[in-house]
Amino acid sequence: MTGSHPSLPDEKIGVLLINLGTPEGTDYWSVRRYLSEFLSDRRVIEMAPFLWQMILQGIILTIRPGRSGRAYARVWDKETNESPLRRITRDQSDELRAALDDKRLVIDWAMRYGQPSIAQKLDTLQKAGCQKILLAALYPQYSATTTATAYDKAFDALRAMRWQPAIRTMAPYHDHPSYIDALKSSLEEHLSTLGWEPDTILASFHGLPKKYFEAGDPYYCHCAKTTRLLREAMAFDDDKLQMTFQSRFGPAAWLEPYTDDVLSELAEKGRKQVVVLTPGFSADCLETMDEIENESCAHFMEAGGKKFSRVSCLNASEPGISVLKELVRTDLSGWSV
Repeated sequence: MTGSHPSLPDEKIGVLLINLGTPEGTDYWSVRRYLSEFLSDRRVIEMAPFLWQMILQGIILTIRPGRSGRAYARVWDKETNESPLRRITRDQSDELRAALDDKRLVIDWAMRYGQPSIAQKLDTLQKAGCQKILLAALYPQYSATTTATAYDKAFDALRAMRWQPAIRTMAPYHDHPSYIDALKSSLEEHLSTLGWEPDTILASFHGLPKKYFEAGDPYYCHCAKTTRLLREAMAFDDDKLQMTFQSRFGPAAWLEPYTDDVLSELAEKGRKQVVVLTPGFSADCLETMDEIENESCAHFMEAGGKKFSRVSCLNASEPGISVLKELVRTDLSGWSV
């Protein structure tokens, strides 16, 4: 067969940071599109699709976009006109690129739901010459509802490629020493700025339906190990640092104890000064900046609490980027161009 081969760019190695996703705006239709994609994911909602879509399209997406849009508006970055999650994930990509400082590497980012999509960014990386790509889902604790669906989406995109790059996936890092050290450093720094001593510190993780755990999802165990290791690193007892779960959705039983229930109980017991950190979120987002900082704080105060403070996520901080740098370097080991 004759013919010239198209010219190819110099070979590179790609790293694609992946987080959950975000709507393009706070208006009803932007939020509806985002929620429709998110809540139609069968990894997220394990219900017969026909029945679930009737409920989702007929009821939930009629009501929820307005309420969620108002919540997004409270945390929306007006300067860049985007959600905090989108801005911070881009910052993490930029800071990681600078920290690695390796011309062989192309660092980029994508969202599982919304834009920029995983398929778009895989195409971009391949066109930049990346014949090897590390997929790095930014979820410390593994769950099929987060880590697995992010990689599912990437593999779906690979199916459409005639010439597929080699692929690696980053493992969960719930017990990685650098991650625990970064959480410890972040918590210690936050506590040093308060001017008061919390009676209790909550490690609040995103919730998960209990039946998913019973079916074999390791998420609860990963959260529990992160909490235990952080507790040991801080030399706290079980009472000082407690694990809770937030963001329940629907009537089914979810992992317990629930964050808001524990906050009420603490206030009723006279523990009126509380700090909350959210170790399961690699970047601040609606669930941390609004649900915890606004809604949970208000809930605690109404129950009789006096002082409440939220610890920021690791975001693009020096400790946070140091964690990502170590994880990426480890997972790229043995790859060369």
